[in-house]
Amino acid sequence: MYAKAYPESLPTIPVRRAVYTGKRVFPFEPASRVKKGTPWIVHAGWQPLSDEDVTLSEVFKAAGYRTALIGDNYHLFEPGMNFNRGFDEWIFIRGQEWDKYRSAQLVSEDELEKHLTPKLKGTSVERLLRRYLSNVRFRRSEEDWFAPQTFREAIRWLEENRDAERFLLVLEPFDPHEPWDPPHEFVDMYDPGYQGKEVITPLYGPPDYLSERELKHMRAHYAGEVTLVDKWFGIFLEKFYELNLDKNTVLVFTSDHGHQLGEHNLTGKVSWGLYPELMDVPLLIRHPELVGAGEEVDEYVYNHDLFVTVCELAGVEHGQKVDGINVFNYVEREFARSGRSYVTSGFGYYVMYRDDEYWFISDREGKEAQLYDLKADPKLQKNIARECPRLAEKFYRKIVEDAGGCLPKLEPISLEAYMWYEQLYL
Repeated sequence: MYAKAYPESLPTIPVRRAVYTGKRVFPFEPASRVKKGTPWIVHAGWQPLSDEDVTLSEVFKAAGYRTALIGDNYHLFEPGMNFNRGFDEWIFIRGQEWDKYRSAQLVSEDELEKHLTPKLKGTSVERLLRRYLSNVRFRRSEEDWFAPQTFREAIRWLEENRDAERFLLVLEPFDPHEPWDPPHEFVDMYDPGYQGKEVITPLYGPPDYLSERELKHMRAHYAGEVTLVDKWFGIFLEKFYELNLDKNTVLVFTSDHGHQLGEHNLTGKVSWGLYPELMDVPLLIRHPELVGAGEEVDEYVYNHDLFVTVCELAGVEHGQKVDGINVFNYVEREFARSGRSYVTSGFGYYVMYRDDEYWFISDREGKEAQLYDLKADPKLQKNIARECPRLAEKFYRKIVEDAGGCLPKLEPISLEAYMWYEQLYL
């Protein structure tokens, strides 16, 4: 287990670009451009994989591996994104979030009303739920939910491809992403007997659209979704062991980011809220020979380290200029320290730094600074940026240095262009 794993940029697509290529995405390209047919490209770091990018799947395919991508993370499969490049087989399970799966509105107003507090009506949450609840209108049993579908397809793939001497299987379950609507028995595990509004998608920002009771129940929905994913990941692992793949296969488990559920008075994935609840991510690597089993690595690692790590563990030459390192070397004791005494990251117009003593957040110009003393204030409750301006400036300079000496200005597109874009593609 890696106790200090962080995304170098976020959210969904910036993380995948880093993982799939081994290259940092931060500090993002200078300008976001409207591009016909490619959703979300107006957001920082959401560019598709380019012709110049060489991906993990392409490297393994060239080395003679059988490759597959299975998931319901619709962002990877949207037009022009190119994340399915290099895979012998890719399975896209349709219907998550804004996926344009059903054009008809199949959700009733009564059903929609169950999930909306007064302040959520007329917001993006209502628009999302009209799409999403129509997409999932025909679910009947637990196996129809997204995580079960994804892991069932993965089990099917393992069984059908048991003849493959070497394979790369990438699973991309979108959950526990919102909307959080697992079968209701999973919610009842955490908040039984609730009778109020079932808020399954947060409005990004302060939770003033919820009562304390509604917030507690929304957290139960999130916990239930996590439990559903955990259950079906376990079912997948049972098949993995049944097929004796544990004897010769490296298994990597990670995530792209966390989620705000009321911590620091925020809900959602809020770019100025780069606190631990959003930034700390799990990373576990299981070696088939159980090298380092049960150990905890206390070194700073990034998601873009996975490209190099997986290639070297598999003995695959990638031949690419990358930014990551093989973090499994920490387990094998091949080097004591990487020289990383801190990490930096970016999300939209905001940046973050942390080391063993301090946690720093600001906008890309170093304004709106937040500085926290991790030893005196591990929950990041007291902002000391005004008391320690030189420290804040020091950490901001570290971020700029990591970005190559400057942070390109991210000019937002015009409101007129965005409205045109949103009407067509979101």
